[in-house]
Amino acid sequence: MDGPAAPQGGLSVSQQVRVMFYVLQPNESSFASLEEVPDYVNKATPLFIVLMLLEFVVSWVWRHEAPGRINDSITSLSAGVLSRLPDVVSRSLELTTYIYVWDNYRLFELLWDSPWTWYLTFLGVDFGYYWFHRMAHEIDILWAAHQVHHSSEAYNLSTALRQSVLQRYTSWVFYLPMALFIPPSVYAVHLQFNLLYQFWIHTEVVNTLGPLELILNTPSHHRVHHGRNPYCIDKNYGGTLIIWDRIFGTFVAENDKVIYGLTHPINTFEPVKVQLCHFAYIWSTFWATPGFSNKLSVIFKGPGWGPGKPRLGLPEEIPVITGKEVPFNPKLPIYLSVYTVVHFALMLGFYVDLFETQATLSQVTLLLRIGYIILTLTSIGFLMEQRPKAANLEAVRCSVFLALHKLSYLKIYIASLAFTYEVRYLFLRILHWGRRPVTQGLSSDLKDTCNSIGVI
Repeated sequence: MDGPAAPQGGLSVSQQVRVMFYVLQPNESSFASLEEVPDYVNKATPLFIVLMLLEFVVSWVWRHEAPGRINDSITSLSAGVLSRLPDVVSRSLELTTYIYVWDNYRLFELLWDSPWTWYLTFLGVDFGYYWFHRMAHEIDILWAAHQVHHSSEAYNLSTALRQSVLQRYTSWVFYLPMALFIPPSVYAVHLQFNLLYQFWIHTEVVNTLGPLELILNTPSHHRVHHGRNPYCIDKNYGGTLIIWDRIFGTFVAENDKVIYGLTHPINTFEPVKVQLCHFAYIWSTFWATPGFSNKLSVIFKGPGWGPGKPRLGLPEEIPVITGKEVPFNPKLPIYLSVYTVVHFALMLGFYVDLFETQATLSQVTLLLRIGYIILTLTSIGFLMEQRPKAANLEAVRCSVFLALHKLSYLKIYIASLAFTYEVRYLFLRILHWGRRPVTQGLSSDLKDTCNSIGVI
């Protein structure tokens, strides 16, 4: 069998597009070592953006409306950014544990360059994903992480990126049996392919795919999975294939109009709260529930469980859907909406640069940049909710940016960007803190300007 068509780490445009739909051939995506496997997910970032823009155009032309709301989409993208940040400082736990089992306990070794190994791994990863995904809905402590992905009340391509930071620390268990015979390099490819395939099915602009609906997970099937209608709950867990749901009795076809989100919406755009809110709920419920066995059930039974109820709760307790549900959508002034979009875009620039330069940065620089990204996302969430402390937090963020820039921990590509942050910092101090700002850390040009108008 021939080796991969692209050089190590390099992908042609055709390959970058086809990887999103799981249609790369075995001879294009088989590698002898883990080091040769491209970071397909990271390289897909431009395509995520292109496809989201295409979805917007198609939805606007076809339905005369945007596929989602700005605040909801930014929250989804923020969750996606947060979910990838651990990869900057450490290798994925899914790969680390897999490699450990492979190195120490494998029973036999399938050929890395065999098409049979490639297709077997495709089925194995998808089968493992089905059971992980199902357990993530049926075990409350796993649901606490997975609920992040379901917390959006919209359904569009940005929703696909609304991922949990913590989910990776439990999902690895379901793939470990493959480490007894399937090389890590083959597993690493399909782990990424399975994830990337699920991006494009998060859309309403594709209706049905005809006979492919019998085999593949499709937008129609996955819309059901994201629904909070009673008929949608705990259905259609498949990743790439829908056959597992048909085999194990968890399949249901799209029927009534799907209303998206959690049965009890969390109503927040704050990224850390989105990630951790259900853990807080489990914590309070655990201590409020009497009896040791009941406390354990709070953790290991379904999210709808309560004393005296079945393991997965009572279906009749699922809130009724009227079709008139109103999504959480605080109204923002136009200028503030523009402000949050612009600064989220600037943050994405720092995020992309972080991954591109991580090999050359010190651990301290990496951690400071990660901290700044988290602070930025939190501040944007506060602004979109119009929280009382939003202006203060944004002023802190601006000052942190200035400090990191002055100390060379944060690199910028637009010379005027630092000056812009200084002006915004001064404005926020004057407007919201009601006193003249300190001059420490400001450029001499800005000091001179402020002196001339009597600000400082």
